[in-house]
Amino acid sequence: QVQLVESGGGLVQPGGSLRLSCAASGIIFRMYAMDWYRQAPGKQRELVATITSGGNTNYAHSVKGRFTISRDNAKNAVYLQMNNLRPEDTAVYYCHGTYSWNNYWGQGTQVTVSS
Repeated sequence: QVQLVESGGGLVQPGGSLRLSCAASGIIFRMYAMDWYRQAPGKQRELVATITSGGNTNYAHSVKGRFTISRDNAKNAVYLQMNNLRPEDTAVYYCHGTYSWNNYWGQGTQVTVSS
């Protein structure tokens, strides 16, 4: 059974930081490209950051320079370090993994940026 379990969300003030984690099980994690998506109320889900199986990264323009995606294949985990958070970063953040025709989603973790 494949599981992607996110953690680390919460309430943070503007300018603050959070680190999201996603623990994967049931897949050969090192072969998967991993992404973080987010969905704000009333908006479409959007891609935030991607890390390939080889460790290459890519970011949405809105988070470039503030967010960092990383992975630890030994721990079957992917992370999203979020710095200098803004109210517009408020959303449910989802972990997503892709390999060949397989793709899996986590259940999401809420991030709220508010004073």
